Amino acid sequence: MAVSLRFGVDQLCAEPTRLQALWRAQPDARPTTMRRVGLVTNDAARLATDPSRRSREALLEAGVPLVRLFGPEHGLPATAADGASVRDDVDAVTGLPVVSLYGERMRPTADSLRDLDAVLFDIPDVGARFYTYTWTLYHVLAACTEAGVPLVVLDRPNPLGGELSQAEGPVLREECRSFVGEDAIPVRHALSLGELARLWQRERFPDAMLHVIPCDGWTRAMPWPDTGCTWVPTSPSMPSYASAACYPGTCLFEATNLSVGRGTATPFQMVGAPWLDAPAVAHDVARRTHGAVACTPVMFTPMLAPYEHARCHGVRITPADALNMGPVALGLLLLASVMTVHRGAFAWAAYPTAANPSGHGHLARLIGRVDLQPWFDREAERIDLATVREWTRLDDWAERVQPALLYR
Repeated sequence: MAVSLRFGVDQLCAEPTRLQALWRAQPDARPTTMRRVGLVTNDAARLATDPSRRSREALLEAGVPLVRLFGPEHGLPATAADGASVRDDVDAVTGLPVVSLYGERMRPTADSLRDLDAVLFDIPDVGARFYTYTWTLYHVLAACTEAGVPLVVLDRPNPLGGELSQAEGPVLREECRSFVGEDAIPVRHALSLGELARLWQRERFPDAMLHVIPCDGWTRAMPWPDTGCTWVPTSPSMPSYASAACYPGTCLFEATNLSVGRGTATPFQMVGAPWLDAPAVAHDVARRTHGAVACTPVMFTPMLAPYEHARCHGVRITPADALNMGPVALGLLLLASVMTVHRGAFAWAAYPTAANPSGHGHLARLIGRVDLQPWFDREAERIDLATVREWTRLDDWAERVQPALLYR
């Protein structure tokens, strides 16, 4: 099937002179051509029109003068383990130096920006606040603002769709700020990264020289399957749209002693442990959702911790159930069910990463509130759909983001 949608990178490759025009439009731009450009990217960033072509290769072929690359979590190849520190490197594809933004540093240094005429950002997102590519963009925007360097976001669709009525909280609270959430946005925000950058320019970085080259052909009502585009794994445990659709809820189990299926073909579509009573958990979820969600008991063997190479009993949810119920709401209800069925075996767990070496406080960092973990400890049996709807309800998000929107 021919793909009519175009990402921002497709449009810039087709018309590279747009970059020079944007640069010359800067109030302090010198009357010369742009000669040195940085690019924040990874191997998951491909063209909509040709998913075999990496963005950086296509941009170089189009004549964009890239001289330096910046890589997010998982590195430029998008294959490094979750939370693992990534070193600076040299790109085997282009020969360009790669500055890591996940490890020794989380944002570009002034020295790495000083000789650049502009920075491009092209990384696919999955639509959940705690996916770290979002915060790489936040820090790049902050660093470029401080350095007086223009930032151009080559936009991509939000794979979960952009219907603001389907956004889900909680909105991150100040005391929960970390590299999986640096600003007060909901868990499922329903914005593209370009729109988030525009929001931050408006609210956080008014002096930013920000430009967004939007997608052509995407509307807010289009989740990923409606785009006709090929899914390219965005990180080792995000191999499919189905995993991304469940991720805003099941990622909460990273803060527990259950597996989310890392190292299987269907990560984040299921949770489990060797001790889990899957039929009992599935029955409890059905009770809490009034029969709207029917989890499927499964067996799986994760290749990564926890329970690496151990046979696990688990429950699987479908992307349709996650999106119909709301993935965050469903994840919270599933968590309450597991805690209710397994008061003795369930435990909260640390989740060490390069951004949070101790791994402590992970649930608060993910969900954005410090009071929910004690609430689960006290009230798991009584947490119902009305409770989680109140936690995930948003009051003024749609109104707040209106000036930043690029798509209808």
